[in-house]
Amino acid sequence: MTGRLQGHVAIVTGGGKGIGRAVVDRFVAEGARVGVLVRSETDVRSLTTQHGDHVLPIIGDVRNWADNLAAVEATTERWGRLDTLIPNAGVYDFSDRFESIPGETLAERWREIFEVNVQGYLLAARAGLEPLRASRGSIVFTLSSSSFYAGGGGTLYVSSKHALVGTVRQLAYELAPEIRVNAVAPGGTRTGLRGADGDGRSLAEIEGFDAMVARNVPLGFLSEPRDHAGLYVTLALRSESGFVTSEIIRSDGGIEVRGGRRKNREQA
Repeated sequence: MTGRLQGHVAIVTGGGKGIGRAVVDRFVAEGARVGVLVRSETDVRSLTTQHGDHVLPIIGDVRNWADNLAAVEATTERWGRLDTLIPNAGVYDFSDRFESIPGETLAERWREIFEVNVQGYLLAARAGLEPLRASRGSIVFTLSSSSFYAGGGGTLYVSSKHALVGTVRQLAYELAPEIRVNAVAPGGTRTGLRGADGDGRSLAEIEGFDAMVARNVPLGFLSEPRDHAGLYVTLALRSESGFVTSEIIRSDGGIEVRGGRRKNREQA
């Protein structure tokens, strides 16, 4: 790697697996030191085995204010600063149709999704404000193609991802000029994204998921977590994106222009 992030300090929530882990790997490869909020000792061991003292895993729950604050305090105590915060942890609803959710459980299901996908992001951002302002740093949220389009999940998941578009814009407005706030919105990706509490399913385990994504995006393949990681580096660096805030980069295989063009090529 090029060492673009030499001397840079970041925090990634949900960085033990999937896109979050790919971002941690890329940041370390580019020279950064990274605090990582994770859920398990297994994630801690995996991160430290691969990256040694370049990472600082902290076990916690993104829904908990104290755990977000502990991650920020531990990271800044270890390395003296915070340049980029990446709220990334998320849960999925496996495209459960709205009418299939019993009314008496709707509020509980809503909380399960929104507490991780939205509240967790807000808590992380609030915990990091002071050191980010001191470094004139940045926040880079992980959004989704479901932040813009229906059909990539059920009502609760898609609603939570749409909510984050407003979160990015409002925080960019309020925190300028000291802190830039942007996001990356990945599309279909081979990850272990799981459901909310008690739901052991994984997105990558859905039968036919690879083929479905490949069929529906112009670039014609299911992405891997590493395919998105470089975009976080660009948005983290004021030298490369210093005039960019409130921007959401779509890394989704061109889903906006999906349609007949790729089909026509395949039929030719």
